[in-house]
Amino acid sequence: MKERHPESEARMVDVTSKQVTVREAKAGCVVKMTPETRALVTSRVLPKGDALEVARVAGIMAAKKTSELIPLCHPISLGSVEVSFDDHDEGIAIQAIVRTAERTGVEMEALTATVVAALTVYDMVKGIERGVEVGEVRLLAKSGGRSGRWAR
Repeated sequence: MKERHPESEARMVDVTSKQVTVREAKAGCVVKMTPETRALVTSRVLPKGDALEVARVAGIMAAKKTSELIPLCHPISLGSVEVSFDDHDEGIAIQAIVRTAERTGVEMEALTATVVAALTVYDMVKGIERGVEVGEVRLLAKSGGRSGRWAR
């Protein structure tokens, strides 16, 4: 068996000495679907109900559970989670904005909210269109903490 090096072992980063600052992260993705399926989603008349409202709640709930899903992610208190939807050339664009006053950022929470909202939309439309795709998942911006502002 290979010898393990302490620096390669999985560990949670110690944020104890970091300053509490206001932090925000914005993430986004696109749920790709046909224009016909998008029209059903945006008119909120799917057989399973209003996909966008169900996805909004799912995204908010997911952000709150991020540290339970991502093994080394810190459990943090969230000040707010916003999940929004826009028409996109290829389907529905989803964006999540997460804010906190903490010692560590909320990038993972924003990404998790975005992806779970997208998977919820997928689940709500899969019976209508099998070829739906979730893509272009990415961090769009972050602010707060030692590294300050960053934007894609």
